[in-house]
Amino acid sequence: MIEQPTSHEARPRGSALPRIVIFVLLAAAIVAAFVFFGDQRAISLLASYEGRVRAFYAERPVVTLIAALLLYVAVTGLSLPGAAALSILYGWLFGFWPALVLVSFASTSGATMAFLLSRFLLGAWIQARYGARLAAFNAAIEREGAFYLFTLRLIPQVPFFVINAVMGLTKLRTSTFWWVSQLGMLPGTCIFVLAGANAPSLDTIAKQGLGSILDWRLVVALVLLGVMPLALKWLVGYFRGRRASDAGAGGD
Repeated sequence: MIEQPTSHEARPRGSALPRIVIFVLLAAAIVAAFVFFGDQRAISLLASYEGRVRAFYAERPVVTLIAALLLYVAVTGLSLPGAAALSILYGWLFGFWPALVLVSFASTSGATMAFLLSRFLLGAWIQARYGARLAAFNAAIEREGAFYLFTLRLIPQVPFFVINAVMGLTKLRTSTFWWVSQLGMLPGTCIFVLAGANAPSLDTIAKQGLGSILDWRLVVALVLLGVMPLALKWLVGYFRGRRASDAGAGGD
């Protein structure tokens, strides 16, 4: 008796190729839209393919997650616009926890890539040419570079690509840059991914804009969180100075 092939076995192997090609072309179009037209244009473009994107992810989740990871690393590593919009899109597509893990590690990987590119292209030359003048700056970075990097990562108004490029010009260790960036970018990542996960549809985001799904209270809290380390550092320095002056006056 000849066994009949199951529906899975009877499916032609080549049937997946057109969908993968369409997915790759769509990803390339989204990147182009980010670069030339901005976040809102890219989301509007993707909204017209909302059903297809959902279906592709449901059929091939591993391929979709890998492609999304590589896309995010490329955008952040090459300092292209669109990282915030991608965070929202991934939250919408994958859900909060999968998107949070993916975006967190992809953003840190891309940031470290940009950091190393800056160091390779300009960092060594600047240190070799102006090393003597930068001695005090390098010493400060060695002492408190992790603290300053962490504070900057918590302030959303400071563009991340600027932080990556500037830190690449210093002597900050790559391992320190990695783990501090991983922690410092996590609160902001949570906000954007959560906004995407709570969005009803891409069409809503495209029509109302990215700002319509961001809770301003969370953004304000993030800004205050970024300012707090600097305020605490100033207070500690102030009270230390007062104590030292009082001790000097008592000794007199």
